[in-house]
Amino acid sequence: MAQFPVKSSVWHILGAGSLGSLWATRLARAGLPVRLLLRDQTRLDTYTAKGGLTLSEQGQRHVFQISAQTLDDPEPIHRLLVACKAYDAERAVASIASRLATGAQVLLLQNGLGSQQAVVESISQAHCVFVSSTEGAFRDDDFSVVFAGQGFNWLGDGQQKAPSELLTALEQAGIPHEWTPDILDRLWRKLALNCAVNPLTVLHGCRNGELRAHADEVAALCDELVAVLTGCGQAAAAEGLHAEVSRVIEATAANYSSMYQDVAQGRRTEISYLLGYVCDAAELHNVDAPLLHDLRQQLVSHLTVKGLPND
Repeated sequence: MAQFPVKSSVWHILGAGSLGSLWATRLARAGLPVRLLLRDQTRLDTYTAKGGLTLSEQGQRHVFQISAQTLDDPEPIHRLLVACKAYDAERAVASIASRLATGAQVLLLQNGLGSQQAVVESISQAHCVFVSSTEGAFRDDDFSVVFAGQGFNWLGDGQQKAPSELLTALEQAGIPHEWTPDILDRLWRKLALNCAVNPLTVLHGCRNGELRAHADEVAALCDELVAVLTGCGQAAAAEGLHAEVSRVIEATAANYSSMYQDVAQGRRTEISYLLGYVCDAAELHNVDAPLLHDLRQQLVSHLTVKGLPND
């Protein structure tokens, strides 16, 4: 299949949250042109007053004076990183779709599954690349991000050969990555890992490592997740899931899951793109998954009690 042309090396970042800011600062540090896309003039003014985007890494803080613009800026977009939450992705991309050049590269960095497919269907003029990341970051202030954990990024679109100029930019920025033809396997695998860990940390009110005390519950969920993945034709993503979940719990023992942090800070969770997607897939493929359905309902009830959106 022919490569899509890219006429500009400028990176536009849509979603200046933790991972979006992490990518933006590393790209800027490497001398690559970066633009933050902010929702309106008020947000742009706030960013300008901050003096740039701050990255905290290994105890060192550096401010990067990255250019920023509003969504309605006329500059064409040739390379876009979509780093907003899954539930915002389709709407956010729609807000700048008219600015996307034909053949623009759009990197989708969302948790779970479902939002990526919706974006792909909405921007046929672009070349969408899925990203599955295990890097850790969190915001310690507005427009300030802490690089909390080394990880890796897998990229792919399930169709084409790796676009060399894109990977060269990531190499230059020191962003660990690999182009894989099996990106959907990676996304399903991460989906399963998130479903085995994140909801339980919310319901038990604990750090990841404290799930050791709920090992039987975790193991039972892994059994059902393996059955669902297999039933959905994702046997590769199911292989060794129990061991991988245990490894993640140990490696991130002191951390709070992203879903826990969302709930603790009164933010909407990505339940529909995690447990919701898995439960819907189980029903679609006639796989019995009572524990996952029950976990989803417990989480919905928990969010409702806290006055948070439950979708």
